[in-house]
Amino acid sequence: MEVVAQIVSNQSKWNIFRGVKWLWTKNKPLTVGGGVVVAAFKIREVIKRRQRRLEWANAGRDVVILHGLGRGLYTPSVSPYVMKLATYLRMANIEHKMDFTEPLGPKGKSPWITINGQSMGDSQLIMDFLGSHFNKDFSSHLNDEQKAVAWSFAVMVDEHLAWTLKDWRWVRDGGRGVILGIGLRPSLLTWLPMMRMSWKQKGFMRAQGIGRHTHAEIESFARRNFRALSNYLGNKPFLMGDEPCEVDCSLFGCLVQIRYNYPGSPYTSLLEHDYPNLGAYVTRMKERLWPDWDDCLLIPNLHK
Repeated sequence: MEVVAQIVSNQSKWNIFRGVKWLWTKNKPLTVGGGVVVAAFKIREVIKRRQRRLEWANAGRDVVILHGLGRGLYTPSVSPYVMKLATYLRMANIEHKMDFTEPLGPKGKSPWITINGQSMGDSQLIMDFLGSHFNKDFSSHLNDEQKAVAWSFAVMVDEHLAWTLKDWRWVRDGGRGVILGIGLRPSLLTWLPMMRMSWKQKGFMRAQGIGRHTHAEIESFARRNFRALSNYLGNKPFLMGDEPCEVDCSLFGCLVQIRYNYPGSPYTSLLEHDYPNLGAYVTRMKERLWPDWDDCLLIPNLHK
């Protein structure tokens, strides 16, 4: 596959070279002018990028800059992983700032952070690092068996439930909920990038394996995850007991997307009807850690 990819890449470069050569032969002034414009835009972006990094480096000692997908109409971010990490920062009472100018980090994923001039990607690795750096461990009161259960649920939410929900968001719904969630009107200009993202996500899902199943099979997986979570939560305030811990950040980040950003999905009603304790859990987490929720939305005070 790497050889094929290299051949395709080389062929693409050759096609670009031939195109530029043809344009140069036909109209040299136009080619030069176009090159100058492109170069100017590139230089401008490089300068802005350096300025942003200088600003982040000077944010203050141990101040976390959380980079991710921007605010939505109904949630502070339309990404479950950004919500997961933002919730953790609030739970740990770590000083932080949000940045939406560069949502993709060093690993090509969102979210990522900058702290003391250093960058780090992947929400779970970031939480592990920050927990060690700031001496925060919200699972320290759990015994070994409970810690194993908490970790298993976190992996289930991040690495299985989240993938089953991608099937609705990007394949069955085609990104419509994302478009509405960030305040855009469905149109050709919004659908085209969503179609591109949808095809990209389909490729990721197929490579991961979940995309090789039917929609009905994927939905059955999701429902089993919901049932397991609801059964284990029971009447407890939070997943592992009376106080929230790290696994609750993963769970809340995922469930809050379903409540607000999955219009028309078969999963939304699960939180209110089939598993009302999960719906109450989302409300409890929101009130506990996001008292300023409305002020964090794209249009503040929309849902008061």
